[in-house]
Amino acid sequence: MSPTISVLIPASNEARYIGACLKALLIADPVPGFTVEIIVIANGCTDDTAMIARRFKSMAEPRGWRLRVLDLHEGSKIAALNAGDEAAIGRIRVYLDADVVVSPALLSDLAEALSTPKARYATGTPEISPSPSLATRLYARFWLSVPFMREGAPGFGVYAVNAEGRSRWGGFPAIISDDTFVRLQFTAPERVQVRATYRWPLVDGFRNLVRVRRRQDAGVAEIAAQFPDLMMRDTKPKADIPSLMRADPLGFIVYASVAVLVRLRRTRAGDWTRGR
Repeated sequence: MSPTISVLIPASNEARYIGACLKALLIADPVPGFTVEIIVIANGCTDDTAMIARRFKSMAEPRGWRLRVLDLHEGSKIAALNAGDEAAIGRIRVYLDADVVVSPALLSDLAEALSTPKARYATGTPEISPSPSLATRLYARFWLSVPFMREGAPGFGVYAVNAEGRSRWGGFPAIISDDTFVRLQFTAPERVQVRATYRWPLVDGFRNLVRVRRRQDAGVAEIAAQFPDLMMRDTKPKADIPSLMRADPLGFIVYASVAVLVRLRRTRAGDWTRGR
């Protein structure tokens, strides 16, 4: 029997996005030597997320892939991740946000990167979905230009681990930033950023950028407080800010303005704010 890759998708009121997410997965390139199971964990939904997800079972079956939908009453991404892990059978686990659209090669590239007996973490190369907001487009352009985004395996929106890597932690703790928590289970040499891309939506508008950046910073601060040893692994490629600023002055102005406003009022650890 072929080994399995489990794709876990926590989804809370994602009726607008879950169809595009699943369609991209189900038309992706084959993953040589593996079968694929997709588990959508609808949690606390008051919309049609679960019903829409179930419609895609007919696309999975002809490929020999499996698609399951878990419908949880509680609206909690962490509870959804833990429920998905309990149900999954794959030695490789891909944790995917419901608003992410993967490129055709991403699953196969992740499987190749994680097919090793050593503990590994892998993610793709992020792209930002087009936005009608000029502030969001400028912020995203500058953000994607920093070295950490291009070569640091940031893992927001999608990250994956093999069985040896998954053994490094038990259940997901009740924290804001699950992606940072998982990335910091691994040292820099154990993290892989594959060339295949994925598309992730950033919030529209300057005020929303500030709101979400506050949440991101609060998530990192929460991990530093609860798991200080992990922060020793938070090494990032050094950014040449003057060069980046000269290359994209408008993007730098928006990015820096968001950062300044975030520092004026911190989000309390444990506050939950949607990423878009």
